[in-house]
Amino acid sequence: MAADQESVTRILSSLSNATRREILLTLNEKSECSFTDLMNALSIDTGKLSFHIRNLTGLIEQTPSGKYRLSKMGENALRLVVDLQSWASELAIQDRDTSILAARTRKRAYAFLIDSGVVLAVFTAASLIANVFSFITGGEFRPDINVILFVLVFWIYSTLLEGFSGQSLGKRLLGLTVVRLDGKKMFYDHAAVRNFGKIFVILPFDLLAGRRLNDKRYIRYFDKFAGTTVIDLKLEHSQESPTPAEPP
Repeated sequence: MAADQESVTRILSSLSNATRREILLTLNEKSECSFTDLMNALSIDTGKLSFHIRNLTGLIEQTPSGKYRLSKMGENALRLVVDLQSWASELAIQDRDTSILAARTRKRAYAFLIDSGVVLAVFTAASLIANVFSFITGGEFRPDINVILFVLVFWIYSTLLEGFSGQSLGKRLLGLTVVRLDGKKMFYDHAAVRNFGKIFVILPFDLLAGRRLNDKRYIRYFDKFAGTTVIDLKLEHSQESPTPAEPP
């Protein structure tokens, strides 16, 4: 069945406006909104909101109480908007390759060693205290449990710091940071996924799978899986700094 090109054009025209996309996203987030709720959420006046709502006919509908919600067509249109935003973010990352460069393997390895040393030092101190207490009380020393606990602590350490600010101590010292490819704020779920491959999965496998991707943004496969990459802030700043003019 051939698509109604006039209807396709009308839908694309409705979605071409940023305010109308925001209306759809707001209704998706809140399920239902009154006219006043939308005005406050979007910080626009009555006339403009009325205009945009008229242009979203078919994509939104009113409930019996007079509130607005997404129609079935609006839900489908929203999925298209989300996909387009994702594609736009990917394109933006590609366009910015000359100004924001992925961190080199060697520098990331140094950051990993620093983080390993920090966690090992703290864990060793805590483990010694626990083992001394266990020896005094007649408990059994379990090296296998210590290894498992170390791995778990390392994963929690990396997840918490990178999820909070995008930087572990090692990355902060070397001027590296983890960023999401969709341009949104780094958060704990993405940090947990990317560090799962580094800590729980055999690291060489993660590196080998990442190398086979043939994409300079991903040194490890789990970075692609999490939608993240590591950038070198010093390289970014050097690209942004203007080249000094030559003396006359």
